[in-house]
Amino acid sequence: MESCPNCSSTVFTKAGVVQDRQRYKCKSCNYYFTVPKLGKQIDDYFVNKALQLYLEGLAYREIERILGVSHVSVMNWVRKYNIKRPYNSKYHPTYKILNHTELQKYFQNPENLKGAGQLVTELGDKFMLIKWDRFRD
Repeated sequence: MESCPNCSSTVFTKAGVVQDRQRYKCKSCNYYFTVPKLGKQIDDYFVNKALQLYLEGLAYREIERILGVSHVSVMNWVRKYNIKRPYNSKYHPTYKILNHTELQKYFQNPENLKGAGQLVTELGDKFMLIKWDRFRD
């Protein structure tokens, strides 16, 4: 606790507990306040990666398995930031998690570069390759 949210004074005393949170009283302005509850904070890196993967067409549970972040959190971020994924049924994304040497070998094969769009993104110490294959009609 650093200061009173009303007057910014650093002189305050404990004044009971409300809903399992410590309550304080400021000695300068007699203002009562509680410490804000802090939930589990997830690094912005994972939020950005989750939203990026969602835009690339991956499902919530796939993102959960890849990043280790709850699919409910991903859904909440999509809703919070009002992310709209473009819908196109003619393409299907697939992904692979590769280390640096595996990624080099993948791109050395010219067959892997034909007939699809690809995106490579950093994922910790590895790389994620997302590839869109066109559905055959």
